Amino acid sequence: MGLLDILLGRTKPVTPDLDRLFALPSAAVTLQAATGFTATGHGAVCFATVEGAAFEQTHREVQALLDADTDRTGPPVELLQDTYGYSWLVSRRSPDQLPQLVNDLHAVNSSLESNGFGPQLLCSLAGFADDTGRRLALVYLYKRGTYYPFSPLPGAAERRDSALELQVRAALTDDLRIEPDLSRWFPVWGAPGL
Repeated sequence: MGLLDILLGRTKPVTPDLDRLFALPSAAVTLQAATGFTATGHGAVCFATVEGAAFEQTHREVQALLDADTDRTGPPVELLQDTYGYSWLVSRRSPDQLPQLVNDLHAVNSSLESNGFGPQLLCSLAGFADDTGRRLALVYLYKRGTYYPFSPLPGAAERRDSALELQVRAALTDDLRIEPDLSRWFPVWGAPGL
């Protein structure tokens, strides 16, 4: 970055660092101690829907890789599309298999990135819940290399629990690189894996 870039307020884009996904299991311990939320074992990777044979081949390879895991519980990895037209590759594990779920998310992101589909990657999330039924996702923004919490209010149509999200942000500041710009805490309504 040069002097002219500094003077004009230009910044270098953040390089995605998929290894930050591996911080989730230790952050989950902090999250449980601070808020009572535990992992559900569900997670997903969101990407802009891509058409074509190259993407289909990549998708089949990723799905075969993850489905070959003999330690998997529950249904196989599945590809879903949300009402906004985005694709989600959803992985389900038992709640005590958060490290394996993170490996799944990392494998999906890495495979898509290495096959040239990095620009289509949007986010990854891991689901959490508490004893009262509240849900929470820790969302990793691929292009920013940061996390943010997202918690839809139970029974409310597209309303989020902002107070809980801020509480989670405060609890996880030392464990995860939290997105400082709250306007980038995009709602992921109806996200599979949440």
